[in-house]
Amino acid sequence: MFKRLSAEFFGTFWLVLGGCGSAVISAAFPGLGIGFLGVALAFGLTVVTMAYACAGISGAHFNPAVTVGLFAGGRFSGKDVIPYIVAQVIGGIAAAAVLYVIASGKAGFDATASGFASNGYGEHSPGGFSLQACMVSEFVLTAMFVIVIHGSTDRRAPVGFGPLAIGLTLTIIHLISIPVTNTSVNPARSTGVALFQGTWAVHQLWMFWLVPLIGGAVGGLIYRSLLAEDAKA
Repeated sequence: MFKRLSAEFFGTFWLVLGGCGSAVISAAFPGLGIGFLGVALAFGLTVVTMAYACAGISGAHFNPAVTVGLFAGGRFSGKDVIPYIVAQVIGGIAAAAVLYVIASGKAGFDATASGFASNGYGEHSPGGFSLQACMVSEFVLTAMFVIVIHGSTDRRAPVGFGPLAIGLTLTIIHLISIPVTNTSVNPARSTGVALFQGTWAVHQLWMFWLVPLIGGAVGGLIYRSLLAEDAKA
């Protein structure tokens, strides 16, 4: 279990550092910024790389919503759900701390004012989307993410391509929803940076726990009841 939790810690650490780091440091760099597409690819690539590295150790969840979704889908033991989530959240916070130290090396950096890649709705949505729109986005995209994870790791799926399918799905999710919520679908990712933003991001954090967890559970149940090999025809 220690090795499994360590893999979840490092996998989540890499996801938050790579994804949020690209948003904070590289997205709007003058003349050379990577923009939405670059940030979306960064999140997808972190999952691809660490899934290949850690799937054989921990299953490579790196996300409380995925852990809950795999449990709901009958793929994961209930007794391990809380330890996995704790390791993921600690990994996200540690990555945010490293990113904060790096970003603070530039004169004038202010995590509170910049938003620090935090997720938000309403006036803190990048595109000004309402709470309802943001909740629908997070719910549907998390559910679809978990369905893809179940399907791409099913024993009927092509062997060895699961991490690639999962990473590409996360890239697509970000391309859809960066303007909506700055894309969470992952409470650990939201928590780490919100703590360093320190104001509105913390106040809105409840939504980026509640909705992705529900979406992940629904995605797992959909796969289990409709798409799994033993599901009724």
